[in-house]
Amino acid sequence: MSGRNVQDRAMGVIMGAFIGDALGLGPHWYYDLSGLRRDYGDWIAGYTDPKPDRYHAGLKAGQLSQAGFILKLMIRSLVDQGGYDAADFCRRMDEELFPLLDGMPVSGPGGYTSQSIREAWRRRVQQKLPWGQTGSHADTTEAAERTLAIAVRYAYQPDRLAAAITDNAMLTQVDNTVVSMTVAYGAVLGLLIQGHMLDTELSGKLMALVKSGVLPFHAVTGDDLQPPRPGDPDPPRTGRFASPDALLTPSYMAAAVADPEIRIEPAWKVSIVYGMPCAIYHQLPAAYYLAARFHDDFESAVLHAINGGGQNQARAILTGALAGAQTGLSGIPRYLLDGLEDSATLSKLAVDLAAMVGSA
Repeated sequence: MSGRNVQDRAMGVIMGAFIGDALGLGPHWYYDLSGLRRDYGDWIAGYTDPKPDRYHAGLKAGQLSQAGFILKLMIRSLVDQGGYDAADFCRRMDEELFPLLDGMPVSGPGGYTSQSIREAWRRRVQQKLPWGQTGSHADTTEAAERTLAIAVRYAYQPDRLAAAITDNAMLTQVDNTVVSMTVAYGAVLGLLIQGHMLDTELSGKLMALVKSGVLPFHAVTGDDLQPPRPGDPDPPRTGRFASPDALLTPSYMAAAVADPEIRIEPAWKVSIVYGMPCAIYHQLPAAYYLAARFHDDFESAVLHAINGGGQNQARAILTGALAGAQTGLSGIPRYLLDGLEDSATLSKLAVDLAAMVGSA
């Protein structure tokens, strides 16, 4: 296990996510890589201004998008309430975010509002529906981008981690596959904060939590994914999610990193291998791969996430959290911390949340 202390790793998650978000502000959503290189050169090495005719136009290098805004809301709620309180988080969304939106994509903090948040706004503000009837079938990563803070708070309580992330994710996204992948991502972060590595053994540790009833996934096969023998009973189906496959992805990505016959060069081309679009099933494999490959090099992990184009902002947020969990805050280059707007406030949020890790 990593020798870095728990608080350092927890702060690395939060600041890593904020850094990934801000790095993506300028070069966000270039699906034409030649256009990305034309506007930002062969290698993006830091924070950049958005171009006038692109997403987030008018914002400046080092600022956060709406994903960062919502992540701050989540952290403040967790810190003020001592843990996840759905009513408090929903109140903050009602009072601090939704009045700034108009239901259109190009609006609100950060200059762009993602699909699941627009749908929640319509149900909540226009249709006057209660929270709990606000989720849509968006297959994107917005829930993972904010519930990573819940994973920090409950890193040593995986049952509470899974329950809270499930509850919060379903406020905006109701597809069980998307929610299961979101919960799996949080469970991975929890183990990394504890000091485990994102390696070929990690999924086995997650599956042990399934078998013990801690994580709410069905165990649909025998140990080591072996086929059932004649006469074996059907495994008990006590978990919420149909299968544990989302928990297996991280170690498959780590195995790809470790296999000398599998090379993705340069590493930013992971976006081409797993796909540039926004869907969570494109985003998570790439983030796991980069975080496993650059487990001790935060800078390389997030910069390769950004330079791959497409939905690179979400890729960098998810990668930044995973990489930061392994390097700790102490392993994040100073220029990436100093370049964040209002870095002191963001760092204080990270400190306050990290201080709660392991508490009841």
